[in-house]
Amino acid sequence: MSHPLKDDAERGDAAAILAVMDLLDKGELRAASKIDDVWVTHDWVKRAILAYFRLRQMERIEVGPFHFHDKIPLKAGAPGVRVVPPGVIRYGAFVEAGAIVMPAYVNIGARVGAGTMVDTWATVGSCAQVGRNVHLSGGVGIGGVLEPAGARPVIIEDGAFIGSRAIVVEGVVVEEEAVIGANVVLTASTAILDVSGASEVRYTGRVPARSVVIPGTRQKAFPAGTYGVPCALIIGKRQASTDQKTSLNQALREFDVAV
Repeated sequence: MSHPLKDDAERGDAAAILAVMDLLDKGELRAASKIDDVWVTHDWVKRAILAYFRLRQMERIEVGPFHFHDKIPLKAGAPGVRVVPPGVIRYGAFVEAGAIVMPAYVNIGARVGAGTMVDTWATVGSCAQVGRNVHLSGGVGIGGVLEPAGARPVIIEDGAFIGSRAIVVEGVVVEEEAVIGANVVLTASTAILDVSGASEVRYTGRVPARSVVIPGTRQKAFPAGTYGVPCALIIGKRQASTDQKTSLNQALREFDVAV
């Protein structure tokens, strides 16, 4: 990714680093973007975030009767975004107008699209990229990553539904309109098994578009014996009848899956 600030930021120029953070905060720059249908991590942007932490000093921050101590200043505002107390969007994160952040947390470098719901106690980790019209249900954990700078952040594409207490970490990509059931855990090494056809199809690191996913286990032999190891099961695809966001819960109920 070519950008006028890149070289100066890479050299540690303080003015360039501050400018990068300002553009991130305004949504005019991002830590990862989709180029020719491939997600590309902009490692120089992530290094600029790390350099920003080194530039800043700890300071006392007062919000009404509350006192905090941090290196990062408060975000000045998120126009058009509904933020329900004590929801937090950290400086350097960008949330598009029309999104809703319940008492949840969006960390530095992250991006959340318009029409997305970040429900109660959900967390969007540093540099995670969450698309438009996504639903992050209560207690969802979207992992963040700043180091190593080249590591891909978690990607949740447009229209996806992430069920209660699900966890998505280590750069996993949840593709457009996928439905992730409650308590599913997706890591870079999680076996994602499509069991909807006659033969199993295995994925790692990504959930194909429109897939309906539930938690599962598979048997694995160890020296001490054979045990069930967590995995994720793709049990079908979203149907046309569940394309509307208000009907996403039905996509899981059709397969008798907990939301």
